[in-house]
Amino acid sequence: MKAHARLTACFEGGRTVLRELRSMAPLTLLPKRGTGATAVVHLVNSATSPLGGDELKLTIRVGPGASLRLSGVAATIALPGLHGEGSSSIVDVEVAGGGSLEYLPEPTVVTARARHSAVLRAALAEDAFLHTREVLVLGRAGERPGSLVTTQHVTRGEVPVLRQTLEIGDSTLDSSLAHLAGRRVLATDLVVGGPSVPEASGEWWSRTSLAAGGTLTTSLAPDAVTALKVFESP
Repeated sequence: MKAHARLTACFEGGRTVLRELRSMAPLTLLPKRGTGATAVVHLVNSATSPLGGDELKLTIRVGPGASLRLSGVAATIALPGLHGEGSSSIVDVEVAGGGSLEYLPEPTVVTARARHSAVLRAALAEDAFLHTREVLVLGRAGERPGSLVTTQHVTRGEVPVLRQTLEIGDSTLDSSLAHLAGRRVLATDLVVGGPSVPEASGEWWSRTSLAAGGTLTTSLAPDAVTALKVFESP
């Protein structure tokens, strides 16, 4: 299955309006009615995906001064193909000057024998705001995970903010203290353009300032609920 969904938000008349909202199964975009300055859209998987062989793409454009919140409603389950094919997903983001995007999908579960590649590319204006989160779950309960390669490329103006690639699914590597330390869930939270937040760390989590601005918080935990609690703390 190949699918490409598109979402474009513009600021008009004192509020954000959705100028383009194009779904393509399994990527279904459902806007929430409201009168606030921020447009709210839910991302729903309207079919079982990604399966091996699927190629999914989501394009997000936020115009000058516009504010958009895009959130998931259910976990993404990466499943194997019949013949061992891999699957891929790309999220391509552009946020113009004064624009704001919160992209907060639900966790991605990497099931046994799945081979999935996930890429987030975000190009931000120098005064744009981005808050995005990624929660990776290594297999269902009692299941060894398949393999996942996840990449994040974020730029602000012409300056790279974050370029990070992570590979999971190798049992020896995942159990290493230098990698996932045997934890089943890895969560990252990236904020660019928000108020300054001090660096901090605790048991199996850390919040780091990025050289080009913004902060990256990383959490390792036995379950998603525990991992996400870190991001709720000041």
